[in-house]
Amino acid sequence: MPFLGQDWRSPGWSWIKTEDGWKRCESCSQKLERENNHCNISHSIILNSEDEEIFSNEEHEYASKKRKKDHFRNDTNTQSFYREKWIYVHKESTKERHGYCTLGEAFNRLDFSSAIQDIRRFNYVVKLLQLIAKSQLTSLSGVAQKNYFNILDKIVQKVLDDHHNPRLIKDLLQDLSSTLCILIRGVGKSVLVGNINIWICRLETILTWQQQLQDLQMTKQVNNGLTLSDLPLHMLNNILYRFSDGWDIITLGQVTPTLYMLSEDRQLWKKLCQYHFAEKQFCRHLILSEKGHIEWKLMYFALKKHYPAKEQYGDTLHFCRHCSILFWKDSGHPCTAADPDSCFTPVSPQHFIDLFKF
Repeated sequence: MPFLGQDWRSPGWSWIKTEDGWKRCESCSQKLERENNHCNISHSIILNSEDEEIFSNEEHEYASKKRKKDHFRNDTNTQSFYREKWIYVHKESTKERHGYCTLGEAFNRLDFSSAIQDIRRFNYVVKLLQLIAKSQLTSLSGVAQKNYFNILDKIVQKVLDDHHNPRLIKDLLQDLSSTLCILIRGVGKSVLVGNINIWICRLETILTWQQQLQDLQMTKQVNNGLTLSDLPLHMLNNILYRFSDGWDIITLGQVTPTLYMLSEDRQLWKKLCQYHFAEKQFCRHLILSEKGHIEWKLMYFALKKHYPAKEQYGDTLHFCRHCSILFWKDSGHPCTAADPDSCFTPVSPQHFIDLFKF
């Protein structure tokens, strides 16, 4: 009868003592192999499940980040958001600050998207966009250009909704379309950030906006109360003297025959010329009638072609000379001067552009 024993030198294996010596028990060895195989499979399953779980988590996290990134890129109505509504204007590198401030960076930081909702700032932002369209469009970064067209879209939609100052927006779109036509025709000679097809689509969008503004019809308000025509002449005349743009006076003069008569007053156009231009400029472009009288209305438009008219805005950006910070006055900035108000200087749209010319 063979002796069945366990060899201490080979743990886990069963051995049988025969006449020829010790032999391994085949049934036990097969059983053990099956157990080992089952153990290896179990470990493999565990390892694979853990790896798959880790991989799944990493893949989910990567997909989540990619979705957020794609959402930010594809959201064309989103402007880069910054908590501070001011920016430090530095033109050279220092130990404390590296690099310099660009026009595009300032355009992103100063929240022009909200400024157009304020009637005091609307004309200011439109004029700034017009100056950028004429000469500084290619100096903007890709993000700044995206913000530029997002803000322009909001301006156009606002004008289509409330019919506020469409002529100003038409001038802006005309200058912008002219600039884009030149840049697209000269692609390769000029720097355009982004694919050329994107700029062609933007130009097509501008043409669509121009057509929408051209088709804009002012809705006639039915009101049985007091109208403009019911006001006395001295009040109507006082209203005309409040305008600072000659085209606004001409437009109002087309409403009624009485307003037309008041809009042709020589004294009105004389005051307008004196408001916008200096007396030395009058002498260079003097226009006389057949009777020897000065044609102030013709002189206004002649002077406007040669000299910039005086700009008037309800609210503008301000520059702190002490801190070198550009900001909206209502928002303020962390000024360190003893008398902050004495350091503030209003910044015109052209001055804003000049701040970033190096």
